[in-house]
Amino acid sequence: MRKLITLILLCLSIIFGYSQTNEIDSLSIELAFQNPDSTKVNTSLRLIKSLYESEDYDKALQYIIESEKLSTNLNYTQGIVEVTYYKALIYAQKDDYINAINGYTKSKAMYKTLNDTLGVAKVNNSIGLIEIKRGNYNKGLQYALAAIKVLESKNLKQELRLAYSNLANAYYNIKAFDKATEFYLKALDIQELLNDQEGINESNTRLAELYSNKKEHRKAIEYYEKILDGVGGNTDSIRAIVLPKLGGEYLQFNDYEKAKKYLVQGYNLNYKSEDQANLLTVLNNLGDLNLRENRLVLAEKQILEAGAIAKKINNNVELLKHYKLMKALDSTRRRFDRAYKWQREYYNLLNTLNENTTTNINKAPAGFELDPDFDENELPKAKEITANKVDIKNQEEFNKFKLIFYALLAAFVIVSTFLVLIYLKRNNNIKYTQELEEKNIKIELQNEAFSEQTKHLENVNNVKDKLFSIVSHDLKDSLSSINGFIDLLKDGSLSREEFDSLIPELSENANNASLLLFNLLNWSKSQMQSLEPKPSLFDIQEVFENKVRLIDQRIESKGIKLVDHSLRDFAYADRSMIEIVIQNLLANALKFCKNGDTITVSNHISNGSCIISVADTGIGISKENINKLFKSNSFTTVGTNNEKGTGLGLSICKELVELNHGKIWVESTENVGSTFYVQLPKAKPNNS
Repeated sequence: MRKLITLILLCLSIIFGYSQTNEIDSLSIELAFQNPDSTKVNTSLRLIKSLYESEDYDKALQYIIESEKLSTNLNYTQGIVEVTYYKALIYAQKDDYINAINGYTKSKAMYKTLNDTLGVAKVNNSIGLIEIKRGNYNKGLQYALAAIKVLESKNLKQELRLAYSNLANAYYNIKAFDKATEFYLKALDIQELLNDQEGINESNTRLAELYSNKKEHRKAIEYYEKILDGVGGNTDSIRAIVLPKLGGEYLQFNDYEKAKKYLVQGYNLNYKSEDQANLLTVLNNLGDLNLRENRLVLAEKQILEAGAIAKKINNNVELLKHYKLMKALDSTRRRFDRAYKWQREYYNLLNTLNENTTTNINKAPAGFELDPDFDENELPKAKEITANKVDIKNQEEFNKFKLIFYALLAAFVIVSTFLVLIYLKRNNNIKYTQELEEKNIKIELQNEAFSEQTKHLENVNNVKDKLFSIVSHDLKDSLSSINGFIDLLKDGSLSREEFDSLIPELSENANNASLLLFNLLNWSKSQMQSLEPKPSLFDIQEVFENKVRLIDQRIESKGIKLVDHSLRDFAYADRSMIEIVIQNLLANALKFCKNGDTITVSNHISNGSCIISVADTGIGISKENINKLFKSNSFTTVGTNNEKGTGLGLSICKELVELNHGKIWVESTENVGSTFYVQLPKAKPNNS
């Protein structure tokens, strides 16, 4: 009858046992009606496992105590070892380290007696986990490594998932990054098989950070984007963490557009949620982006805000980045005193962090491997104490030993004091040396600034001297000639015929003076670094027509033929600057042509650019003189009618063409003629 009732209750339990709670209820009912034998212990163990997985640890402990008593009474070793293991697992969850390790040690010894290699591996894996959590990476790694081979041979995916993650985290914390990468990849494979999304996200995040540290930004981007693909657009908390880091990786890869996209999204998410840690990362990266793109005011605001948050939440890694960015910002603005201050803050914090890292005594070496004798018990210290007591034969020897001990202790104190004094003196010397080095760096920065200022003033002074020289010589000649002509007109000393004959010369002098003033003005502006182009689309043929019209009379008076092959076509540049270039090239062609020569102007399209050419059949240029053209120092020769020049024309032409993203060059043969080419863009360049 009793068995019949039990069977009915079991059937009812199965009908309603679709959830873990129903399974626990079903096992509880089954356990209540079982005889006190090994079968009941096994049922109790199944119930304990379910309660452990549902995190009902207090109730699980109640069944553990009862099962432990029954297993002991029955002398059921398998039951005792399993109960002991589960008890240790629960103690570990409750952070009771002493009882957990004690239980693991007992269960491991029993598993060894039963030759249960899988049980030993499970215990080793659990001990490894608890030691790694406590920061004892050396010890934890030994236990975890010992468990891996058995778990892999049995292909226990759940246990391997935990083991690989433990090992990866341990290697990550001891900065053995290659090993950490290896085990995160293994963990990720199993997590994807088990569809463990939380574990997948953690492994992808760690792998992205590891590849970022190794400067493998492509791989870091790949793993960050995997996280985003996995969570889609619904999990803002994960996106808030990943987006600032992903933007930072694209920034390191100099892909500013994608960096901006992800950083702005990350900023919006973290600003709404007021997540200080993620907001700090995104502000530093945004500041870096704006600094690289020369938006200095916005960059400074973001970097300063990041620094305040870093200090508030004690994030030293981002604080280091803040100091580095502030140094770069102030250096760009030529505020060297402030840049020096940020540099000093950066190195002070970096040295502090390095000292803290080296003093961590729990970390294992990067090349850490499994020691097969890692869990051998040490000899009890009590034996050493007993041996020492046996060696002391009488009171006199003991007193003598005490005397020697106190003498050694006194010597140790003296030596220690001496070493402390040496250490303090050495620290003072190091501090003094650092202060001297800092002062030297500051002086070097100031000297660099003074040197640049001095060089700039010398350049400006040279420009001034050259301007006065040209104005006093060449411009004075042209203006004096015009003034002389005007004086003759005032005095009535010229007849009508003489007046008509002198008009071409007067026109040439006026044109020379005008061109000279154009060249002087633009050359001086370029030398003083204040010449800024204002580009637009304009018709090249129209410019040629205007500039040819200005020299028609001079061409005719010199007996030169002009051939116009120009076409209606557009260039993208500063029109006024290009007009000066064409005017100079036409004036040069006219200057070096003689009666009967030809000047040809033309333009055409090549590789998407506009090519302008001014050709003449004049006297040409020697190979020696071609190398002197387009230089910053003036170079000039007289024309075919002894026309003079300043030597600035081609120099300013080169300046103006290059300011408009173009090129200028010449092809010439002596006594045959010269052709000057100018290449200009037809649209706004991408990098402007």
